[in-house]
Amino acid sequence: MKFGKEFVSQMVPEWQEAYMDYNSLKAILKDILLFRQQQNESAPMASTPKGSLKRRLTLYRAFSGLNGQQRGSPRKSEDEVILVRAEEGEGSEGLYQTMFLKPSEQGTERDLEFFKKLDFEFNKVNNFYKKMVKEVVEEAEELSKQMNALIALRIKVDKVGFRNHASIRNETSISSSMKHHARPGHSHVHMDVIHEVEMSNEMNLDNGSGNYVEGFKPASIEILDHVKINVTTPETPISTLKGLLLLSSKSDQSFSNKELRKAEKQISIALKEFYHKLRLLKSYSFINLLAFSKIMKKYDKVSSRNASKDYLKMVDSSYVGSSDEVNRLMERVEHAFIKHFANGNHRKGMNTLRPAAKRERHRITFLLGLFTGCSIALIVALIILIHARNILYSEGRTRYMENIFPLYRRFKINYPFIFGFKEGTELGYREVFLLSSGLAVLSLAAVLSNLDMEMDQRTKSFSAFTELVPLGLVIVLLLITFCPFNIIYKSSQFFLIQCAFHCLCAPLYKVNLPDNFLADQLTSQVQAFRSLEFYVCYYFWGNFKTRSNKCLESDIYKTFYLIVAIIPFWIRCLQCLRRLLLEERNIMHGLNGLKYISTIAALAMRTTYELHKGMVWKILAAASSGVATIVNTYWDIVIDWGLLRRNSRNPWLRDKLSVPNKSVYFVAMVMNVILRLAWMQSVLGIREAPFLHRTALTALVACLEILRRGIWNFFRLENEHLNNVGKYRAFKSVPLPFNYQDDEEE
Repeated sequence: MKFGKEFVSQMVPEWQEAYMDYNSLKAILKDILLFRQQQNESAPMASTPKGSLKRRLTLYRAFSGLNGQQRGSPRKSEDEVILVRAEEGEGSEGLYQTMFLKPSEQGTERDLEFFKKLDFEFNKVNNFYKKMVKEVVEEAEELSKQMNALIALRIKVDKVGFRNHASIRNETSISSSMKHHARPGHSHVHMDVIHEVEMSNEMNLDNGSGNYVEGFKPASIEILDHVKINVTTPETPISTLKGLLLLSSKSDQSFSNKELRKAEKQISIALKEFYHKLRLLKSYSFINLLAFSKIMKKYDKVSSRNASKDYLKMVDSSYVGSSDEVNRLMERVEHAFIKHFANGNHRKGMNTLRPAAKRERHRITFLLGLFTGCSIALIVALIILIHARNILYSEGRTRYMENIFPLYRRFKINYPFIFGFKEGTELGYREVFLLSSGLAVLSLAAVLSNLDMEMDQRTKSFSAFTELVPLGLVIVLLLITFCPFNIIYKSSQFFLIQCAFHCLCAPLYKVNLPDNFLADQLTSQVQAFRSLEFYVCYYFWGNFKTRSNKCLESDIYKTFYLIVAIIPFWIRCLQCLRRLLLEERNIMHGLNGLKYISTIAALAMRTTYELHKGMVWKILAAASSGVATIVNTYWDIVIDWGLLRRNSRNPWLRDKLSVPNKSVYFVAMVMNVILRLAWMQSVLGIREAPFLHRTALTALVACLEILRRGIWNFFRLENEHLNNVGKYRAFKSVPLPFNYQDDEEE
């Protein structure tokens, strides 16, 4: 892999603009190379081989000595190409400027442009790195205070006794009951002493057997008098209800084991996130320094000069090249985490801080190809079967389509992007396509077998078994989703179930991006939910053996037909309400909630029109759907995608784009508008189409909505990634358990 591609692949996406612009510098070098090639073509050397005269002249230069350059040797002044110095003056601290010492040579305008751009890029990288190091140092100080408070809380909760110099002569030895209160990995005093001996020699420890260890300094319990334990956050149903009912917690600190466990968990997560940030900073420094080295070597090669030595010497002496603050912080975090949260187990602690990289498995690619091929073969077989047996015009066609076909819309799902997985457990595109192709094979095989048994005279008598095929398909899908064994991506299964549970409990749980995103996916699965409702009615209240039911005649069924369609939009509305009132308090979330209310109203009108007909309902359905379509389309394109910015660098798009071809964005906007109008099929009374039953037409419209949601997913996440519209950070903002009251008063 060329370095340019490797450089881009190792960038932290959120810091992309802070990296060295390697491609622009490389483009300038190409201009320099092109100019020199043109010069060589216009004025070729006569009989002297290229560069041989210059090499021959060096034979007559004064010898510089074996131990280095001799004093007074003219070599430095002759070969010196650049002079790099730090700028002086107010506001220019930390800025470097390169002076090109051979401006009189022909064609050096491009060299001057190169070093000007190079200085700009280096100053950008150096200042950004300095700024980020300053932030992590401040964060390290705060985490140090949190650790002191945590250790003091451990001493308080575990009832560990210590002797200081003031009381060592009067107090008796510590009670041996301490051993019964100590918990593994937290207050096992003898083990912790081994690590703490290096810290100080101000205090002594009694390890329970009467022996004192010199040089041990425990955290002062007096710290707890100046901190407030803040382990309760409004992220769970109970804490949310307490907040809504204004039930404040106890003013006095209980110092319980529960508080200790929560504090340990929060600080553990905070340390892992902090360590991850340090690793990214270290990678940022390394890859940029390597880029400057590569580009200067390219310059030397293109220009036939020796400028890289002087410039890289300056780079090495700069802050980004010489600062060791990040490495020292990483060592301290590793030491603290291993001791306090891994029970001294170095391997366990490092595996937590540095999760193993995900391994690519060839069997996933093989199975993906196998299932995709099987899906294509099954689709072809299904089409041939339908035409060969004239199923479209056979007797019982209408009953079959109305009773069997709705189930298969359930599998035309759009898999949501995965967020929040631990490093190394996230699903890649191969795994996602493997799941989708596997489900496609499963569903198509069920359809084909069901149709074949229905039309074959030999199996036509097994009507009950034939009707149970769709139910079996649903059961298999549920088993795959809720499989307790680590067979099919267990961590992803748990993540999906957890997000779905948070959605169902809205607005009691804190809204994060995965819950928000999954709820948006559910709004595109209305027809799937209605199909599942129909099959509950069909299998439990109908006579599936004779393929008969009275679901559409039941008022209860009609009521739930509307309710199951509204639930996903109501969940999103409640999430917006929570973010408006309890979390971010941004009016935009209130407007987003009103958008979902307008969609609920339009959906209710359209459903009522489908069930009861009538011109009044038709007008109300058309009007409400038109308003909802306009509002939703505007929100999709302008708010969710961040497009249609008149004054942006890319007219009518936005400043930052991931896709180089701008026409893709305009096509996506047009497609979104067209697919948003799919609801007109029901309002205009388009029930059937050539070669399509009305149920199949409804399924086709549902698939168009899933296609629209897939397009929306890509540009929504692109905008989230580039502009941070939803205010989700590159690093998790972990709440800390201890608030220092002195800091609050100041």
